Parts: sequence; C-alpha cells; structure tokens
Amino acid sequence: MERRTFLTICAGTAGAMVIPVCGNAIAAEDLLSPMALAFKKSLADTALGAATKAGASYCDVRIGRYLNQFITTRDLNVENITNTESTGVGIRVIAGGAYGFAATSTMHPDAVAACARQAVAIAKANARLQTEPVRLAPVKGVGEVSWATPISKDWRAVPIKDKAEMLIAANKAGLEAGASFMTANLFQINQQKYFASTDGSYIDQDVHRLWAPINATAVDKATGKFRSRAGLGSPVSMGYEYFDVRAQDKVRAAGGVTTLYTRSYDVIEDARLAGKQAREKLSAKSVEPGKYDLVLAPEHLFLTIHEAVGHPTELDRVLGYEANYAGTSFATLDKWESKKFKFGAERVNFIADRTAPTSLGLIGYDDEGVRAREWNIIKDGVLVNYQATRDQAHIIGEKESHGCSYADSWSSVQFQRMPNVSLAAGKARLTPDEMVKDVKKGIYIVGRGSYSIDQQRYNFQFGGTLFYEIKNGKITNPLEDVAYQSNTQEFWNACSAICDERDWRMGGSFFDGKGQPSQVSAVSHGSSTTRFNGINVINTARRIG
Repeated sequence: MERRTFLTICAGTAGAMVIPVCGNAIAAEDLLSPMALAFKKSLADTALGAATKAGASYCDVRIGRYLNQFITTRDLNVENITNTESTGVGIRVIAGGAYGFAATSTMHPDAVAACARQAVAIAKANARLQTEPVRLAPVKGVGEVSWATPISKDWRAVPIKDKAEMLIAANKAGLEAGASFMTANLFQINQQKYFASTDGSYIDQDVHRLWAPINATAVDKATGKFRSRAGLGSPVSMGYEYFDVRAQDKVRAAGGVTTLYTRSYDVIEDARLAGKQAREKLSAKSVEPGKYDLVLAPEHLFLTIHEAVGHPTELDRVLGYEANYAGTSFATLDKWESKKFKFGAERVNFIADRTAPTSLGLIGYDDEGVRAREWNIIKDGVLVNYQATRDQAHIIGEKESHGCSYADSWSSVQFQRMPNVSLAAGKARLTPDEMVKDVKKGIYIVGRGSYSIDQQRYNFQFGGTLFYEIKNGKITNPLEDVAYQSNTQEFWNACSAICDERDWRMGGSFFDGKGQPSQVSAVSHGSSTTRFNGINVINTARRIG
C-alpha cells in the first residue's frame, strides 16, 4: 500500500492547516511522465475478468496516478517544496448483493487479478451480514472516452523558480504595505484517473486544480496586539494561466473595499491589500452586539453555503449513514416528501453542478462512471432534492445517479461527496452598491473565518476576514470581533436580496474532509453578494477583568 505522509503548513497566526500529502516524493521533472493508455486498459480488463470469474455480478476498476506539488514560503524565504506521486489500482465489486473493495500499488496483471479476487472474497463475506442487496441505478456504458480539465498552461511545465519568485514577490508586497509577517503557498494537484466497469465504460480523465492561499499578519509592537488577513483568491480547476492577470478580469466589491479577480488571480495585488488591511484591523472598532442586516460577499458566503446547505443535503447524512465530520442532517426525508418545506425565502435557489467551468467539482464523469450534470436542490425556497450516488438514487425515487461518487485516492473506496452547490444569482439587476443603499444598520463581510455548526447542520456561528459597518446606505469604518449566529432555515428565510449574475463568482474548499477513514475532496460554491435582514451579531473579543 502507499506511504502516507502529512505536511503541516503554518498559515501565520491564523492557525495551522494540516494538508494531506499522499504518495512518495519524486523529482519535479517526473511529474510530466505519462502512463500509457493501453497499459491502463489492459490492467482494467484483467481486473474485470478476474472479478467476474470469481463470482462478481458487477465490478469497477479505478487506476490512478495522483500528483502533487506544494510550495510554501514565509516572508522572503522559501520554506519547503514537495513533489509527490501515488499510483495504484482500486477495485470495487458486488457479489452476493454486497460490496467488496481491495486495492494494490503493484501495477502487474497477476497482482491486479489477485486484488480483484480479494475484493470478491470480501464482498461474499459482507453478504452474510447484509440484510438487503445493493441496488445500483442503471448507467449506460460509454465505451472508450476521455475528458480533461480545460487548461492552457500546465503547472507541471512551469519552472519552480518562477512559482517561488511569484510567492516571494507577494510576500514582499504584503510586508511593504504594512504586514509584520507574510506567508504564501501554492498547492497544485493533477489527478490522472482511469475508470472501467462491467457496464462497458473505459473513461480516462486528467484533472487539474490549484490554489494560492496567502496570509498577512500585522503586529502592534507597543501592545502586542496582532491581526491577520487571509487571501481572497479562490481555489480553481484551471491551469497556471489563472495567474496571468488581465485588466478585464478585475471586479470591485461593494464600496471599493477590495479588489478581486474572477477568471484570474493577482496574488501580488491581493497580498499588498492583505498587508494594508491587516494593519487597518489593528485600529478597527469592536462591534456592538445586536441585530444587523448582513451584506455577504461571495468570498465569505461560500463557506456558509458549504456548511449549512451542502453538507445537510448529502443523502448519506440525511439517512444517518454518515455522521463523521459534524454529524447528520436536519433536512430529513419527511421534509423533502412534504414538497413544501421552506428551506429559505422564495428568491433562494440552490443548484448542484459538476459542470461549472473553473469549479473545483468540474469533471466529465464521477468515480462510478456517471456523466457530470446539474440539478436543483432548493427551488424557490423549497427543498426538492439531495445529492445521491448510484446505490442511493432509488431511495429518493430517482432513476439515475446524480454523479456524486468520489474517492480521494486509488486506495480509497468511492462514496457520496458533495458536488458544487451554488446559490443562483438574483433575477433583477442589482449591484452590491445598490444593495447597500437600502441598509440602515448593517455589516458588510468579506472572506471566510472561523465557524461552528451543530451535529444536525442547523444552528451555526460564522466569522469572516474583513468587516465594515454600514450606516444609512453607506459602507463606513472597519469593524472587528464580528460573528453572526442563526439557524439554517431562519437564515435563508431572512434572505432579502441577491445581486444579479454580473456579481456572481465562486469560492471553494480545497481540502473538505468526510468519512472514516477520512478522505478529502475539493468543491466550489458560487453566489452573488447577498443580503440577510435582522441577523444576530455577537462580539467575539476576549476581555479579562
């Protein structure tokens, strides 16, 4: 089996991120070495044949080559460069109505055939304990097809020197603008995934994702007080062209508070703003607790969507099959069956989607060979659907899977994972500045922060990165120590306005955890700037005495 290591990246005073780096270290030039398609098909056919001969009624094979390059810097120094590769075969079967799974890192026909037989033996053992057989929604075999993330500049071909210099330049800009400390990181992932099944599919996919998280920390030396401002760049499914900034890509947030980028990301400019804004946070006024109208930028709202909409509409949580990483779900089947459960206001529409360009959930086919698609989860405020895999579809009366199956490695069994879940843009033309004009007493929030949510994904508390007071229709002074509290249904029913598609953009989570043993996946959530009326805001400052 593969060797698993863990790389701990310290993100300044914002805390530590533990980033799973699966595989063995390799030289950077080896990242571009391909695995022959004919070789993958030959191994897949070996597994399919061995499994069916051993008694499997169904078999799928995933041959994976997972490549990572992580670069970490602090201030004007490069701290670490890591290149890893993980390669192997995972085989899932149904025998006797039960699942069995086995995996091997030995890329040889004899080892793959033995692995397939082991998976069948495990399935037969499981069948003795299983009360109902696995029911898979039908999938039509697609034959031999391929799909790749649309990219114009492969990150694997860009010299490490150029990447490190970009990160150091970002740190330098942040330090010059007021930060006492800066970190800049670059996470680059390439998943070469080959799927084959007894349904008649042979699917070759080449998936690319990257993310450049930064963090600026400013310290008041006289008092020892410090404040941080994380980067506002989103992780994306793109090539290295993401960093080729063009003037037409610039989008200004409400009140000119900050500059963001949609189709590309200027990490140096964001770092410069981060240094300046981290320094400004040191003198920001502490918020007065109370009821406020909240104007939430997409760079903030994506996390609230992820935790309070994405996770509670995962069907395995709804059914109680999954409770790891913060529990099950309040959005139970009886609420869906009623066809009238008011999840949110009538203007609230959530769409699940695996096809959105540049999104982290962008794929051609999922890990069960199901073609990517989109569907409604919340329509006109009402809960209308969930996220389902092939073996879950019949439970909610669906004739086909939603394409939500994913495994983070060839050695991990695939299971239900979140697609992109996004809030549809408002239908009426509305800009963030126009939205703010109607707010008498409010707070404008940009960027993600700390969060807490209960075991039913219902009661929650969210912080943020930047906070600004809104008085009589104008964004005024910065605030600090802000967090808002609500419950999922109350919050989305308090949604009073959504900006139109001109303001719509995505944020995302690069390392979303789920399951036991834990797996990580990448997912995006889009929205326009959105307003919520009368939300409870608390002061999070710690006071002694």
